[in-house]
Amino acid sequence: MKILVTGGAGFIGSAVCRHLIANTGHSVVNLDKLTYAANLSSLAMIADDPRYTFVQGDICDRALVADLLRRHEVDAIMHLAAESHVDRSIDGPGDFIRTNVTGTFELLEAARGHWDTLPGAKKDAFRFHHISTDEVFGDLPMDDTLFTEDTPYAPSSPYSASKASSDHLVMAWHRTYGLPIVLSNCSNNYGPFHFPEKLIPLMILNALHGEPLPVYGRGENVRDWLYVDDHARALETIVTQGAVGRSYNVGGRNERTNIDVVHAICDTIDRLAPADRPRRDLITYVTDRPGHDMRYAIDATRLETELGWRAQENFESGLEKTARWYLANEAWWRPIRERRYAGERLGVKKAG
Repeated sequence: MKILVTGGAGFIGSAVCRHLIANTGHSVVNLDKLTYAANLSSLAMIADDPRYTFVQGDICDRALVADLLRRHEVDAIMHLAAESHVDRSIDGPGDFIRTNVTGTFELLEAARGHWDTLPGAKKDAFRFHHISTDEVFGDLPMDDTLFTEDTPYAPSSPYSASKASSDHLVMAWHRTYGLPIVLSNCSNNYGPFHFPEKLIPLMILNALHGEPLPVYGRGENVRDWLYVDDHARALETIVTQGAVGRSYNVGGRNERTNIDVVHAICDTIDRLAPADRPRRDLITYVTDRPGHDMRYAIDATRLETELGWRAQENFESGLEKTARWYLANEAWWRPIRERRYAGERLGVKKAG
């Protein structure tokens, strides 16, 4: 297949591009606007592969997308381009509406126009895979309840509301126009090449530097953690094998409270890079953010039973790999960490 990946220079998108080139015979066209969280160095290992093409551009540019679909004879779109940081959506929701809602609309219209021109077999095989988040479902009680594909949407933040909107657009384009879509909602990702404003990389790097480890509230919020390479495998499985019009939840079955995650990071860094005092001493508690969902947890049974996917990493093995990667790849994260944005340095920005 020839696959257009949007947002392929971001954290999950770059993992998808690397996986497709390294482990499949598919060709990849990576369309990315290169906003603050994008990083082409995350793709250096595939940049010269003849099956990989990078194009800098905006998904809101329908003419550009239409031209790429036509020129590269694209068989599938994997749509990952999105603004994704909840704190940023609270401070400035406009970018989230533009990219996540308007951008998805423009991409759908370009895809529909391209799909309409395809001959029979190629038209039947075409797929639009929309990659979304479990945050569209709101939050769960502190029990054993899980998000399923039938859980009603109840977004809490501007970010999750914008992603819920894009999910609804994608489903509507399938039901109204017949566009062959598949949709997936994932739990919290972590792993190598993760932008250092997110919880796990921020805590790893702050712990290495002996800087405060700020945790929202009392750190009691629960998340289901999914290693990014497991997610990339799941996404390839869904776009190639998923049933048209169907959604699939992707989760790691690794629920942890935020404070337990931070404790695990502290203990891992203490072991891998010993210091004069335990990193747990660096933990500080900060005012909780507005609309902070208490618990997310994914039921991935449909993906596991219908398509045969299984997560290969548990939280402990994935965290070990992640911490070792950051220790070994200072050349990747140091330029990002030293960059200033929104009046704050990454090393002291709150997370959780």
